This record gives sequence, structure tokens and C-alpha cells, in this order.
Amino acid sequence: MKKFIVTLLIGLFVVQFNAFSQSNRWKRTRYELVGGIGATSFMGDLGGGDNASHFISDFNFSAQRPLLHAGFRYKILEPLAVKTAISYGWVSGDDKKSDNIYRLDRNLSFRSPIVEFASQLEYSIIKEPASHRYSLRRGKRFSLKTITVNTYLFAGIAGFWFNPRGLDDGPGGTNKWVSLQPLGTEGQGLMEGREKYSRLALALPFGIGFKYSLNRVISVGVEFGARYTFTDYIDDVSTTYVDNTWLASENPLAARMTDKSTYTENPLPSKELIPYEPGGQRGSSQYNDFYMFSLVTVSYKLRTGRNGLPKF
Repeated sequence: MKKFIVTLLIGLFVVQFNAFSQSNRWKRTRYELVGGIGATSFMGDLGGGDNASHFISDFNFSAQRPLLHAGFRYKILEPLAVKTAISYGWVSGDDKKSDNIYRLDRNLSFRSPIVEFASQLEYSIIKEPASHRYSLRRGKRFSLKTITVNTYLFAGIAGFWFNPRGLDDGPGGTNKWVSLQPLGTEGQGLMEGREKYSRLALALPFGIGFKYSLNRVISVGVEFGARYTFTDYIDDVSTTYVDNTWLASENPLAARMTDKSTYTENPLPSKELIPYEPGGQRGSSQYNDFYMFSLVTVSYKLRTGRNGLPKF
């Protein structure tokens, strides 16, 4: 009887230990290096759709630009991780590619680098498997049923740097790209009540990601995220026109970059367009600018050492 009780207790201990080991297997590879490439999209005052909504209907596929991404992920809990990453890309907008007749007449364009440093919390609604289910060594046949795609939602905070540039291609122009913020195209820094905007800003990233394990250490995935920003000047356009004659006396380049409208050169009789005058609408400060990242990623899991730190 004693042997039976001892054997039973040992068996229960082994079962519990194995269950505990299985449930904590994720801790062995809780650190990940992440790299990715992708594309940016921009929604602001320039370019966009017919209704100039500043939202998804303003999406313009031709305005997408390249993106590089590198980061580090740490699992706090099995379904919860934090990722810190740096991203470098470009955004752009061009009124000539808009379907809105008034934006076409305004005729402004820009491009800007985006350098973003962000931290985001990721919650897995479909958890990543603790071990790779499809293995050639085990001789298992591949099947769609064996595919487990880690699906996660994320939200966080980011700081980013931008520098809008415009092409000086008007009459008397140099046909070169010039930085717009120092020019004060809407009177920033040149007139009372209009301060220069900062080229450093905050954003709130949020979105969804998918990740599939190729083996025990390497995963591939895709991630789609939007960035709500706390600036309306990524494209250097936000409020109203200033007196262009006065601006030309201060800085002829600023005057050329402020007003490129085609009203006098190519009036459109089907629409009642108004010449751009001081105080006329140049942009809309009602909404801040938005940009989005679409990424293809590769993740590499690092083994966790006895000290709890990753092994490189």
C-alpha cells in the first residue's frame, strides 16, 4: 500500500511538473529581434480623394513610399508583449493626384522623411504556439490545420521627426527640393500669432499584426498600423494664406512655395473657383495629419539565459 501511495504521489508530481513546464515554455524564448520592410501612406491636407475627408477615403495608393523597420520584442506574459522599434521612411502628397477640384487648383505637393521611435503593447487574440507544430524530423504531413497564426492587436506611443520639402518649380524657381518649415509659408515666425511649428511630434500607433512560425526561432509576419499624430504640419499646410506680395518682399522663395495655384493660368469654368488671397483657406486645421505603416517582418527568437536575460 505504501509503495502504491508513493508511486501515485510521484506520478502526480511528474504530471504537474510537466504541465508547469509546458505552460512556461514561452519564457525560454521571450526575447525577439524584429526586422521589416514595407510602405508608408499619408492622409493630410495635400492630395487625396474627391471629398478631402482626411480619412480612409483620402487614401492614395500612388503616394505610398518605402519603409525600413527594426525592433526588439519582450513577452511580459504569454499573450502580452511590448515592442520597441525604430522606423525610417518617407511620406508624400501631391494635389495633382487628387480627385478634388479645389486641391487640383491649389497645386501644392510635398515629401518628407519620417524617423519614428515607438513602443507598443501587443495583445495576442490568437496566441503563438509554444513549439513549432510542423516538423520534417517528426515526419508530419503539412496541412492547413497545422497552421497557427499568431494574431495580435497593438497600441502605443511614438515620437517622430519630419521635415517637409517642396519642389521649387514655379516661375523663377530653381527646380530643387527645399525645406519648407524655415520659410514660414503660412507666416510662421514672421507675423504675430503664428509661431513656427516643431519638426518633432508625438503620435499614437495602433493596429493589427499576424505572425507565423517557420521553425522554433524564426517567424514571418505582416503588420498594419495607423499613426494619429499631434501635428497638422507634416505636409506644411494647415491654415490660411498670407499676403503673398508682403511675403515676397520678405523672402521670394517663401512666396513661390506658398502659392502655386493654377487659377490664373488654367481657370476651370465648370467650378466657381476663387483666387487665393490673404486669409483664404490654404488647409484645414480641423484634423491633424495621419500616416500609416504596412510591414512585412521577420522575427528571431533569442534563448533566455539562467539570469533571465537574452543570449546573443
